[in-house]
Amino acid sequence: MSETTTTEDTAAKNTVAENANDANETLDKPKKIIINSDLSDKQLMRILEAAIFAAGQTLNIDRLMDLFPYDKHPGKDAIREALTTLQEQYLEHTSLELKEVSSGFRFQVRDDYSSWVAKLFEERPARYSRATLETLSLIAYRQPITRAEIEEVRGVSVSSQIIKTMIERDWIRVIGHRDVPGKPALYATTKGFLDYFNLKSLTELPALADLRDIDAINAELDLQVPTVPSVPTADSDEETDSVDSASEEITENEIPEVIH
Repeated sequence: MSETTTTEDTAAKNTVAENANDANETLDKPKKIIINSDLSDKQLMRILEAAIFAAGQTLNIDRLMDLFPYDKHPGKDAIREALTTLQEQYLEHTSLELKEVSSGFRFQVRDDYSSWVAKLFEERPARYSRATLETLSLIAYRQPITRAEIEEVRGVSVSSQIIKTMIERDWIRVIGHRDVPGKPALYATTKGFLDYFNLKSLTELPALADLRDIDAINAELDLQVPTVPSVPTADSDEETDSVDSASEEITENEIPEVIH
């Protein structure tokens, strides 16, 4: 009798486990959206507008699509069209802009008004050496690139502190290693770099023929660095070569975009 009961209990447990697995698989499978929304164009725009404002971070199209029920969905094309209309309206009627960067959409103060908004902030402007900005520019334009290749172009050694600072700011990252003796790290820019400099992709980088002309690069990229106390500033960006120890410091006189 006990053997029969044990066998039945085991079978029941297996059935329950199988049903649970089937349920989990069903939950894991994304439901196919049905484009059947009863929202007007204006309502759709206002929903997207509210979501992006409330998020406090960039939101991409996929995340915005999750706002709507799968069986009454406006569809990706309608969402994209609504965002385009919002962008046009904000540029025409407000001091804000709906900006699409690498990681999604965000609202920010337009450049025309940044100098006025800057008066609300009293933080000491961050200062970065020319060496830091030259290194960042080389990585941006010649990625993937090794530290030795950067040093070859610049003609001086690159401080470890400079590399560390840019990694901590999520501007660059190691994406692999060059297949040469020593396996040096290959550096490339991140989505954080693109987002900070208002770029959707690397194809939007200005075309600059001569990367040694750092002043032109800074002017084109509008290199501005926000104050982050936990990250060393250029005062600690010491180059190992005596030439860079006397290099000019770049001072940030404007705040970065204000993100809502």
